[in-house]
Amino acid sequence: MTSTLTPPRSAPAPDTVAPPRRTRLLALPEARWALAATAAFLLALPLQLAGQPAWLWGPLYVLAYATGGWEPGWEGLKALAGRTLDVDLLMVVAALGAAAIGQVMDGALLIVIFATSGALEALATARTADSVRGLLDLAPATARRLAPDGTEQAVPVEELAVGDIVLVRPGERVGADGRVLNGASEVDQASITGEPLPAVKEPGDEVFAGTVNGTGALRVRVERDASDSVIARIVRMVEEASDTKAPTQLFIEKVEQRYSLGMVAATLAVFLVPLALGDDLKGALLRAMTFMIVASPCAVVLATMPPLLSAIANAGRHGVLVKSAVVMERLGQVDAVALDKTGTLTEGFPRVTDVRPLPGSGLGERELTILAAAAEHPSEHPLARAVVAAARERGLALPPAEDFGSTPGVGVVATVDGRRVEVGAPARLLAGADDAGAALAAVLAAETEERGRTAVLVLADGVPVGVLGLADRLRPDAAATVASLAALTRTAPLLLTGDNPRAAAHLAAEAGIEDVRAGLLPQHKVGAVRELEAAGRKVLVVGDGVNDAPALAAAHAGVAMGRAGSDLALETADAVVVRDELAAVPAVVALSRRARRLVVQNLVIAGVFIAGLVAWDLAGTLPLPLGVAGHEGSTVIVGLNGLRLLRERAWVRALAEGA
Repeated sequence: MTSTLTPPRSAPAPDTVAPPRRTRLLALPEARWALAATAAFLLALPLQLAGQPAWLWGPLYVLAYATGGWEPGWEGLKALAGRTLDVDLLMVVAALGAAAIGQVMDGALLIVIFATSGALEALATARTADSVRGLLDLAPATARRLAPDGTEQAVPVEELAVGDIVLVRPGERVGADGRVLNGASEVDQASITGEPLPAVKEPGDEVFAGTVNGTGALRVRVERDASDSVIARIVRMVEEASDTKAPTQLFIEKVEQRYSLGMVAATLAVFLVPLALGDDLKGALLRAMTFMIVASPCAVVLATMPPLLSAIANAGRHGVLVKSAVVMERLGQVDAVALDKTGTLTEGFPRVTDVRPLPGSGLGERELTILAAAAEHPSEHPLARAVVAAARERGLALPPAEDFGSTPGVGVVATVDGRRVEVGAPARLLAGADDAGAALAAVLAAETEERGRTAVLVLADGVPVGVLGLADRLRPDAAATVASLAALTRTAPLLLTGDNPRAAAHLAAEAGIEDVRAGLLPQHKVGAVRELEAAGRKVLVVGDGVNDAPALAAAHAGVAMGRAGSDLALETADAVVVRDELAAVPAVVALSRRARRLVVQNLVIAGVFIAGLVAWDLAGTLPLPLGVAGHEGSTVIVGLNGLRLLRERAWVRALAEGA
């Protein structure tokens, strides 16, 4: 996978973001061939089972073989020309061998299974590549560079050099990583840190490319080249982490190669040795053909896929999209869990949690909420929306606000019912005040912040009247999910977040997490995952934002929360919780473990049948019809055993195991 690390010149203006480009399933040739093979198979099968003449269903099976098998067959032949024998070619040969002795339907089914698997793998790869490229659209195509004489010039961001000064106006996206020289504003950094509240930016503070400026203008000195921005580094980390999964694939290919070579050599030996010892050609050919059928991996393939695919289908019905059978198997192997905070353990947006009128203010909780919400009503700040939402939830009527004003990093001011109401940061609104009311307000604000809340002070006519506490609320099932994951993995989960340590520690205590790592950028989350993997752990990462994508890719398995998840996180993750139910995470891990147990059972069943039939064929005379019956019987048994996970009871049991 390759990616351009500078934003394309055709990207949108600084205040817009292009929608992510998504590869459609039918845009992939692998998917079109698999669909054609499946359709032909589904048309032929009922005709054959109904006893219709072969001239009706035979051509349809031929079409299934051709459309589903030509590509793996051709690739297998090219690999063979390079002195490599892969299992795809072996599957095609086995399917043709089955057809040669009249088992046309079995061979076609094998072709369909492999064609469908290849299409799904191609789609997952294409979607991830699309999302990685789309991430670069977070950064604007141009920036406003300031000349020494103060004039502005719109230039492509890739032309910015370290030391350049750029102007970021309200509502625009920051064009480059840098540091604020002058100005004050609040910048939405959710794409980098994952946190829902904008961060106050003043001279000396760092800003990141792709983040969204609030209501103030900023002058920023560029400190990193566009190719080395945090966004560009996230792209590289996703690509590099995805590549680290290749050794597992190489190991599988090595096993497939040995099996393929062994089966071909054994088939030739079964044919040539009896022939050399005087057996007639027809008998030797029949024995070799029987050997190829009974030793073919059809039962082994079905031993593995039905349990995993059934588990995928069952999880999908209950709101968990698992992207492949490989992922479903990996989920059951995890023995450590790392959780993001905002949008994962929490709901992802602030809510009013505390309403604390000051003694002597003459206001109750109701009146304080009305004053604050009325003043905040014209504001678009996330905290303001939370205060207004709290008033609406309580059914409170808000009087109109007049003479509204907003100062970035400070708060808002408005006239409500003839009173001048100020709502904002306690440290800013109380600056210079030393009376008893200000001291009491400062104490209430400090107590609120000690509990992990964001404190908001309310003044009426310059006098403190109360403090509001806001926090991102823990999901109702978060604590139970943490306990379930700890029980499944026998290891306590850890929290990885970009939030401040105090808020993170408070929320972790509510969720039952002791290992808390706060203030992390994306590369730090990846470092934490790699640290666990270096200790021999197989890590499951659960997150939702762009900032979680590198960790999701680096982990043994990654799960994204779907409702608020970024496109990159959804595409990078191995599984997506579509319904946003956190309790589904331990349930799908438990379901994966059941699927892996069934895979082992099926492999034992398939191995016993294959070994028995091969031994019979080599040591005695195994009739071809009996060999086919034994082979197909094992295929049916393992197939039905795997389909047990389609039942509703399987998910209920997984929920119970994960509880």
